[in-house]
Amino acid sequence: MKIRLKDQQKVYFVSDFHLGTPDLESSREREQKIIKWLGEIEKDAAAVFFLGDLFDFWFEYEKVIPKGFVRFISKITSMRADGIPLFFFTGNHDLWMRDYFTEELEIPVFHHPLEMEINQKKFLVGHGDGLGPGDKKYKILKRIFTSKYCQWLFKWIHPDIGMAIAHSWSKNSRLTNDQKKEGEFKGKENEWLYQYCLEIEKKMHFDYYIFGHRHLPLNLPLHENSTYFNLGEWVNQCHYGEFDGSFFQLKSYNGYAIKSE
Repeated sequence: MKIRLKDQQKVYFVSDFHLGTPDLESSREREQKIIKWLGEIEKDAAAVFFLGDLFDFWFEYEKVIPKGFVRFISKITSMRADGIPLFFFTGNHDLWMRDYFTEELEIPVFHHPLEMEINQKKFLVGHGDGLGPGDKKYKILKRIFTSKYCQWLFKWIHPDIGMAIAHSWSKNSRLTNDQKKEGEFKGKENEWLYQYCLEIEKKMHFDYYIFGHRHLPLNLPLHENSTYFNLGEWVNQCHYGEFDGSFFQLKSYNGYAIKSE
C-alpha cells in the first residue's frame, strides 16, 4: 500500500477504544469523545488507521452484529461517504470481525500487520497481540479462538449468552492484567513488541513501527532511523498517532505530544 499526501493532509492512527467496557455509561461517554475527535481530524485526514480492539468484544453472526456503538458506526459511515479512506485491524478483543465493515462500509479489515509507504516513509502497522517473545499462553489461546471450528461452534450459542460469556472473559482478563501491572513500562528488554520490531529491523527496514494492544503510549527508537511507537488506549487516556508526511508523533487528545522514554 502506498499513500501520497497532499498539502496539509495527515494520516492518523488510533487503537484500543474498547467500546462496551466497563459499563454502558462510561462506554457511551468514550464513544462521544471518539466521535468528537474524528470530527476534528476529518478536515485534513488523508486516511485513518484503526489498529484493533475498537470494541471490547465483537462477533459477527451470519445475520447479526453486536448491539450498540451506533453513533461510532454512523460517524465512520459519514466519513466514508465523504471519501476518507478508513482501515480496520482486528485485535485480540475483536478478532472475530468478518465482512460486515468491508461489505457495508467498504472499510478493509486486516488480520495481520501491514507494510505500507506514506510519502516515501516505510511503515509496519498492526494491533500487536501475540507478536514477539513471551506470552505463550495467549498465543495458544489465539490459535484456538481463530480456528474456523471454534468460530463455527460459537455461532450456535445464542447471542445473549455468547455476549455475556465474552464480556465476562474480557473483564477477568483485564483484572488479571491489572494485577500484573501490565500498564507499567518495565524496560525495553521486557517489551515484547519492541523486541519483535528489533528482529524485523534486522531483516527489513521500516522507518516507523506502529502498534496498539499494549495500552501504554511508547516512543522507543530502534536505531537512528527507525522507531517503535505504541498508541496507548482510550479507556483511561486518549492517545493517537499523527503523520504529516515528514514526521510521526504521538499525541493525546488534549494536544500535547508524548515524550520519548
